Amino acid sequence: MITGGCICGAVTYSIDQPLRDARSCHCSQCRKTFSAQASAYAEVVPGSFTWITGEETLTTFDSAHGFGLRFCSRCGSTLVGTWEGNVHGVTLGCVDGDPEVEIGMHIFVGSKAAWEVMPDGVVRFEEGPG
Repeated sequence: MITGGCICGAVTYSIDQPLRDARSCHCSQCRKTFSAQASAYAEVVPGSFTWITGEETLTTFDSAHGFGLRFCSRCGSTLVGTWEGNVHGVTLGCVDGDPEVEIGMHIFVGSKAAWEVMPDGVVRFEEGPG
């Protein structure tokens, strides 16, 4: 069982299947969303994710393209990404302990921040993985 939550503890969740397809996205939207050089997230098996506490505390951002985010309205922690309103993936930084998945690819490195240095030997895609 994988668990996670926000920094203030108001929102918690559990996942009853292994995470998959972990990646780091370096696009400008992820940089702004996560206030960092990139995001780090993994997909969840559909139906494996459950909110435990604080679902009523979540704030939603949905893009015009079907993608969205859910974050704690108290502390601002971005917890999950959604696709057409359903939880699609979790931010790895909000998982408790070892998520038992490794970042397998770096995507949208063609639009990474000018100040970011990418390490040698990582799997990179100039845009999405295709």
